Amino acid sequence: MAASYCEFVQTKGKDTLHRLYHDLEYGFPIHDDNLLFARLVLEINQAGLSWETILKKKDHFFIAYEGFNIGKVARFSERKREKLLQDAGIIRNRLKVEAAVYNAGQILLLQKEHGSFREWLDAHHPRSKEEWVKLFKAHFRFTGGEIVNEFLMSTGYLPGAHVESCPVYRKLMKAKPKWAEK
Repeated sequence: MAASYCEFVQTKGKDTLHRLYHDLEYGFPIHDDNLLFARLVLEINQAGLSWETILKKKDHFFIAYEGFNIGKVARFSERKREKLLQDAGIIRNRLKVEAAVYNAGQILLLQKEHGSFREWLDAHHPRSKEEWVKLFKAHFRFTGGEIVNEFLMSTGYLPGAHVESCPVYRKLMKAKPKWAEK
């Protein structure tokens, strides 16, 4: 059995970007649609790479993707997409860039229909991982099982972000939204 992220941070991730992400972000609910979109794009970009690579590039991703403003990203022109593919500060993968732009457009549609991306997620909670993957594949690009699992775990929709013995676990339980108590 693989070690949990909590155990990884305790043994190998002390005083690193992993520690900050683990202690302050991982598993905590995100209420802002742009930040939810950012997390989805970062998880998509992590595919095939280490999470540390993404954490090191995270600030530049926010610059390159204009703060992950969903409306702006959905309108990225072909020229802007090509510029992203030349930007060494992010992951230069055409499928991942195209997925970000497409997924932004999909989120705009979900916002129109449900009020927000978060409300759409909340309306579908709880679901099994398999049900979530099927739902995401019906709406988004580049959203396989591991990407969906990590996105949902890292934003509090699926359990498992922290082990019960982790000091962050208690903080996380206090931050859980009401629907999580179901």
